[in-house]
Order: sequence, then structure tokens, then C-alpha cells
Amino acid sequence: MSDRYVGERIRELREIQSYTREALAEKVDISSKFLYEIETGRKGFSADVLCRLSRALSVSCDYIMLGKDFSRQGSEQITCVLEALGHQQVSRIQNVLLLLSDICQSF
Repeated sequence: MSDRYVGERIRELREIQSYTREALAEKVDISSKFLYEIETGRKGFSADVLCRLSRALSVSCDYIMLGKDFSRQGSEQITCVLEALGHQQVSRIQNVLLLLSDICQSF
């Protein structure tokens, strides 16, 4: 986990979302110079800045730091299981999930 790679991910995310460096820096409440230094790997940053960057860029902290979103690992496993099932089985599972969702919303 190099500061350079972390900075590159932040820059790529910023560009994909069409943020200027100034706009993202303002949204995260840091200076654009500091954001430039982060993006070029010249400076590290605190956990607080990491959290604000992840919220502003709509990604997990794991993704910014490691390039992988570990919070989605469970959903990938579920997807693999569902792909192995037939249409009728998937339909039944969807019905069960809808019922569970209704129950959870009633609390």
C-alpha cells in the first residue's frame, strides 16, 4: 500500500466523477494543494480525511487504501450461488427476501 498508488486511485476516482481538484478539495474540506500532494503520493493523510474522501467519492475506505472493496465480498459470494440456481429457485429466494425486507421495515 504505497502513497503513490493510493493517490492515483483518488485522482482516478475524482476524474471519473468529473470533479476538479478544487471542487473535491472543497467538498472534503482540505486545500487543493494538499489534495494535489495526496494524489501525487507526496503526503499521507489522516483517517478523518480518508473518511471524508470516501464519502465524497462514494467508495469505501478499503477501496481507496487497498484498491478492493472488502465490504462487497459477501455479495459476490451470494451472486455466485444465485447464478448456479435455476430460474424458479431464484424467484422463490426473491420472494423470501421481499418478505424479510417487509418484516425488517415494520420494526
